[in-house]
Amino acid sequence: MIKEKFDLTGKVAIITGASKGIGEAMARGMAEFGATVVVSSRKQAAVDAVAAQFQTEGLTALGIECHVGNAEHRTALIEKVMAKYGRIDILINNAGTNPYFGPLNKMPDNLYQKTMDININSAIALSNLVHPIMKAQGGGSIIHVSSIEGLHPSKLMTAYNISKTALLMLGKNQAIEWGKDNIRVNMICPGYVRTKLSEALLADEKAHKSLQENAALGRYATPDEMAGLAVFLASDASSYMTGSTIVNDGGLLHAPLF
Repeated sequence: MIKEKFDLTGKVAIITGASKGIGEAMARGMAEFGATVVVSSRKQAAVDAVAAQFQTEGLTALGIECHVGNAEHRTALIEKVMAKYGRIDILINNAGTNPYFGPLNKMPDNLYQKTMDININSAIALSNLVHPIMKAQGGGSIIHVSSIEGLHPSKLMTAYNISKTALLMLGKNQAIEWGKDNIRVNMICPGYVRTKLSEALLADEKAHKSLQENAALGRYATPDEMAGLAVFLASDASSYMTGSTIVNDGGLLHAPLF
């Protein structure tokens, strides 16, 4: 049955940046479809709170602190999950940052590097850590959360845009190299979603007006509107899909010229 292909029972899923926003919504989606979810973010108290809430709802969740820009944290995350569950079936690289909003020619080197370390370098490192585990298990699913900013340039967000574009090519290369191991890698490009990361931009009157005028649906997304795609890409419902990018932006990239 097609419905059964969405079932994630018995799967273990790691979601980074999952203490709030899109990551939390994706973690909830995984858990509601039967997965054991590892809620990961920078602060233990934050991930414990999310995992505890899930548990009160009958979902299976564990919080593990991990600053994805820290190599020791990344290794510890994978080791703790393997020690607890003995497998990793799904990795969602969702953690992201945008510490600099301004002209390209004035972008500080340290903030550029921070953006790369969190948004793309951590995804490379975590994927490489789970690759041998998934290979030994006979397969797995990796999902990179990119952005429409990785497909279309916007002013004053150069470092963020570069990092999100890089995620797309990373996923394509992983897909062609790891397909033989039955490891599928796909990317999601959200549009503007009401999260802490986007709150400053969404508070701008000009940006708000532009979105309303140009997005086909005329509004921002909510985090849970990204979760269904994650469940689909993590499950056997997308078993023949790898190296693909799915845009979920309310029609913003299709804004008419006139």
